[in-house]
Amino acid sequence: MEDTNIPTELTQFYAFLFFLTFLTHPIAATSAAPSTAHELLNGFTATPDSSVTSFQPLLSDSVGNYSLGFLRVNQTQLALAVIHVPSKEPLWIAGNGLLTQWSSKTRLSFNGSLVISNARTGVLWSSHTAGGRVRLSDTSNLLIELMAAADQNGGGPSILWQSFDFPYNTLMEGQNFTSAMTLVSSNGIYSMRLGPDFIGFYAKFDASSDPGHLYFQHNPMEVKARVMEGEGSIRAILSPDGFIGMYQNGTAPVDVQPFSSFQQPGTGSRRVRLEPDGNLIGYYWTRSTWLVDFKQVSDPCDLPSACGPYGLCQRGKGCSCLDSQTSYTSGRCVTGETTIAGDDPCRKKYKVLKRIGVEVPNKEIMAYKIMSSLEKCESACEVNCTCWGAVYSNTSGFCYTIDYPIQTLVEVLDDTKVGYFKIREGAGKSGTSTRLWVGLGILCGLVLLILGIGGVVLYKRERRGVKGYVEEEGVNGGVGPYKNLGSASFKSIELSGR
Repeated sequence: MEDTNIPTELTQFYAFLFFLTFLTHPIAATSAAPSTAHELLNGFTATPDSSVTSFQPLLSDSVGNYSLGFLRVNQTQLALAVIHVPSKEPLWIAGNGLLTQWSSKTRLSFNGSLVISNARTGVLWSSHTAGGRVRLSDTSNLLIELMAAADQNGGGPSILWQSFDFPYNTLMEGQNFTSAMTLVSSNGIYSMRLGPDFIGFYAKFDASSDPGHLYFQHNPMEVKARVMEGEGSIRAILSPDGFIGMYQNGTAPVDVQPFSSFQQPGTGSRRVRLEPDGNLIGYYWTRSTWLVDFKQVSDPCDLPSACGPYGLCQRGKGCSCLDSQTSYTSGRCVTGETTIAGDDPCRKKYKVLKRIGVEVPNKEIMAYKIMSSLEKCESACEVNCTCWGAVYSNTSGFCYTIDYPIQTLVEVLDDTKVGYFKIREGAGKSGTSTRLWVGLGILCGLVLLILGIGGVVLYKRERRGVKGYVEEEGVNGGVGPYKNLGSASFKSIELSGR
């Protein structure tokens, strides 16, 4: 009987396991994270999740390539961003930067306007619209649409606002870049703008100028069409065929800058980004990684600060320092801050550095004056409080003055080109010398500490020696105060000495 019950018991046990699995399966399914919404309607709100370490998605396009959400930066900062989901690469950031701390007191809401607010500081950013929904296109364009228009005329919804009109540091395929827009590098130093007939790149090394100092300019080749004065502003577009085109009117471009994959089909999505070094780099997506496909500035020495402040760029070789003494092994030539709002070399003490065989990068677009001698060029900079340096050519007489804190110069094999530079005291110290002085200070402190401890020890030893001597002679309790000098023990010592 017992043997016949064994199969029955096993059957019941397996049935129980199957039933348990069946019960747990729907529980696991319902506990999974819900899919990201494809549109945000009026009344939507969201707050940052404290458990998220990088990106919290809130809205996605229909394919799932792009997503809008909270981007955590440097562990504690928050930005509202559109990212490329496979690579986690930010493509657009609201307000062109960080908005607030990552906190549950921060809220994203949509009631006609898309708004980021904080319970303490109020509204941080807003689209200032009266729309009906928020949607993300398959090209990463964030759209706020008026749904009522579709109901009234039977057509598609009207676009009230789009992120493509407010780019951060990136342009995507088909995105119009106009004279009303600006690309800004993530560090806020470099920007790209359109002039009347050129693409201009600007560097802001101080707060004295806006948009900054022009360091690179691309003019159209005007092969198929010409830029006509008074015929409207130009615009730039990143083409899916692999080029940046400049247009004025019509479909014929006035300029084409081809990428390496120009007119190669099937290369995937494209984008260009203004990098933190000031270069405009083009990329295309290979379904696994972004590959570099274009560089606006091909030689790093033509960038305004390729080697950092007071650096020297050697074409094809790398970086060194202007003073020929500081080592570039740390990746920079100065430790002091060289970009201070409202600062100028006349208000602070400075020393002069001269260097033979240097020139400014992209001197073709820099202003200059013709002077008869190097001394006059240097003197013109010396008495000018907005001048940080000058480069003079003895052959041409061209005097280039630099009216911003010194950045990277270019080394040339020409002794007739001489540089004159003002270095504020403290800003030109190398990292090696600074560490040396810090080390010497610590060493001196240790020596003083050891001498102090030694003095205390010697003092205590001397006191213990006197005390021991007295105790050996029979005086208990040490030398004691003056009133004890008349005690019997002291008299015995005095008498024995006679």
